[in-house]
Amino acid sequence: MANLTRAEAEARAALIDVTAYRLELDLDRGETTFGSHSTIRFGCRQPGAATLLDVAAREVHEVTLNGRPLDPHAVEGERLELTDLAEDNEVVVRATMGFSRDGQGLHRAVDPADGRHYVYGHVFLDAAPRVFACFDQPDLKAPFDVTVTAPADWVVLGNGAAEQVGSGRWRLATTEPLATYFVTVCAGPYVSVRDEHDGIPLGIHARASLREPLERQAAQMLEVTRASFDHYHRLFGIRYPFGEYHQVFVPEFNAGAMENPGCVVLRDQYVFRGAATDDEVLTRSNTIAHEMAHMWFGDLVTMRWWDDLWLNESFAEYMSHRTLVDATEFSEAWVDSAMARKTWGYAAERMPSTHPVAGSPAPDAASALQNFDGISYAKGAAVLRQLIAWIGDDAFIAGVSDYLRRHAFGNAGLGDFLAAMERASGADLTDWSRAWLGTAGRDAVHLDLEESDGRVRRAVARRVPPAQFPAARPHAFDVAGFTGGRELYRRAVTLGDVEAEVGELADVPAARVVVPNASDLTWADVKLSEPTLAALPEELALLPDPGTRAVVWNAVLDAVAQAEVDPRDTMRLFAAVWPHESNSSILTRVSAYAAHFLVTMLPPVEQEDARQELARAARVLLDRSPGGSTQALVAARLLASTSDDRALLEHWADGHDLPEGLRGDTDFRWICVQNLAFRGFVDEEGIAEVLAQDRTLTGHLGALAARAARPDADAKAWAWEELTGDHGRSNYEMNALARGFWRARDLELVRPYVPRYFTDVPAMQGRVGEDALERVATGAYPSPVVEQETVDATEETLRRDDLGPAVRRSMVDEEALLLEALRSRERFSPI
Repeated sequence: MANLTRAEAEARAALIDVTAYRLELDLDRGETTFGSHSTIRFGCRQPGAATLLDVAAREVHEVTLNGRPLDPHAVEGERLELTDLAEDNEVVVRATMGFSRDGQGLHRAVDPADGRHYVYGHVFLDAAPRVFACFDQPDLKAPFDVTVTAPADWVVLGNGAAEQVGSGRWRLATTEPLATYFVTVCAGPYVSVRDEHDGIPLGIHARASLREPLERQAAQMLEVTRASFDHYHRLFGIRYPFGEYHQVFVPEFNAGAMENPGCVVLRDQYVFRGAATDDEVLTRSNTIAHEMAHMWFGDLVTMRWWDDLWLNESFAEYMSHRTLVDATEFSEAWVDSAMARKTWGYAAERMPSTHPVAGSPAPDAASALQNFDGISYAKGAAVLRQLIAWIGDDAFIAGVSDYLRRHAFGNAGLGDFLAAMERASGADLTDWSRAWLGTAGRDAVHLDLEESDGRVRRAVARRVPPAQFPAARPHAFDVAGFTGGRELYRRAVTLGDVEAEVGELADVPAARVVVPNASDLTWADVKLSEPTLAALPEELALLPDPGTRAVVWNAVLDAVAQAEVDPRDTMRLFAAVWPHESNSSILTRVSAYAAHFLVTMLPPVEQEDARQELARAARVLLDRSPGGSTQALVAARLLASTSDDRALLEHWADGHDLPEGLRGDTDFRWICVQNLAFRGFVDEEGIAEVLAQDRTLTGHLGALAARAARPDADAKAWAWEELTGDHGRSNYEMNALARGFWRARDLELVRPYVPRYFTDVPAMQGRVGEDALERVATGAYPSPVVEQETVDATEETLRRDDLGPAVRRSMVDEEALLLEALRSRERFSPI
């Protein structure tokens, strides 16, 4: 895509106002291309001036401006110059566009289960010109009228209510003003569950082969949808403004979901084919609440430029967890936030690519996409919790409502948001904003205790700002102490300076485990004392508050990443306490971190023993858990993915003596098969036999990952060529191949591909969209080869001036993670 700069966007917004789009899309032209007919009305403040139109077509057939024909071959760099503009203008573009396989633009997927085709539009961040001609920037909003021609047996959905007006002909209702990146059309033989709530028509949709699980799970999804609508209506005092509300679960979607007004698109892995843990249902519910929050923050009021994307994501991230706790059964949603989201954000903060929550440099659209990360989501949400601690919840909600009303159907930025908060609270937020929103970095928080006679005599809280990003960040959090499973105290702490005496802790009982930020209220690198760390194997499982247990796990994992704690000690901690955990989010996330992050931190000669230690812990939990419970399911998955017990794995893969609740669960079967493949216990024919019984999208991807994981030179050569060669592979196929490829007990099998990564993956630029390529470049990075040679090759490649932002950002972050593993090994495993 042509990379729009901020300067170009500001100049265009100063010149024109877009008043209406009329789109005609013909999706019935075959499997590779579709017709796109765009009519755009816009005003110009300087008649006679010129501007640029964005269009990324296979072929432009016809262009007229105010009835005047223009040369359709004049498109340069996916832009068309429009000259001699009038005060009121109409430009018409008739073009042929290409369906994509990378999850951007208008993506077309085939379901192997029945051979049916599905189309969905995902035009975030800059892919709208791949679907229709437009002025593609967030601050040129306009209403859209869309008509669609599709095969006669397809259903069409979009931002406006869809009406079938003939065989294969659909008209969508005129929308409210939308930014171009929100426009979507979903078309195909989707199956649907429909409902209505509070006057809002609701729809949940998925591909036909998912009919049974969709219909079985729709009631729970609709329950969360209804509860979220009611909660947001009460909270903001502004009704949902976009008509119908559809949630479409689509195949091969890059992200979790996209907040298109009236037609949210979600990855269809959220429609669970087999057993689901409590935290998986929570995650889906959180995504539903998150995308709905965007209907107000992002859709009703949209950022002017991408440097304020945090206004969308931080708000939705915070509000979705708050909504689940306040309005649904998911009372422990903040625990999931700690384990699933803040851990992601904390890792992002450790990277060289860290950036401020707000005001990150975004000179162009492509660079802005790289800041769509754990900082903009998780840290931003944590910062909002600190803002509420600073000004009060009533002032925060009043400020949000003021902000939304003042800028409804328009655009706003950080200054507008802060002005609304200051009006509501009466506080001057200049210094607070500079410290928390305008400066990157994470303070380390310590608590120094002086104890005698079984009591705390003096307590001093300290924050240590990172040297690279010093700032006067005020913190509001709490401290809790525990012994033998009893909470001995919990006290609030306000740390406005670098150091503060905490008088509230004077004379409290001495505790074996002391946890700063025990309720996870602030954004900090929590430093646990040596006595607390030493007591964790006996005490952690006994802590009564799952939120505090999550904080402790994050603190320990952070310390491992920073080479402050030996990963072996953390493995022993896992074996001691994880089988006794009850919270689903902690169980699932900590087992994933142990199986990947902790194992990678160890030298290769110790990694298989570590896997078997995990497998033994999983067996303990499986044996002590009720059949069919979340605990049993998490344990079975960890055992199936780590065990070297060939007989057990083959037995489970064949469907024999499965744990309760897993009979017929093909997703679980693929976990077993992929572990068998990784260990060389199953060959190509065996994988093909399993695939023959699961000819679905998920089965196809499972087979690709299994084939790529086989410890065979020919299998690795095949997988690498399929991954990096120009074979028309979808985004999901490439990710599955990458996921399997680097699984190797013998690094000699994959070490020759380390230098090839640095030539073959950059060569994919231009062929694969930036969003998909960033994920592929991350997954295909040689992370298991934790050696200085990998670092050197990365550094050499990063000196190239032809790397796109997606590949560059992936390499920078993956190298940083590899360096963490190297530093840990150097300290705890010196040669």
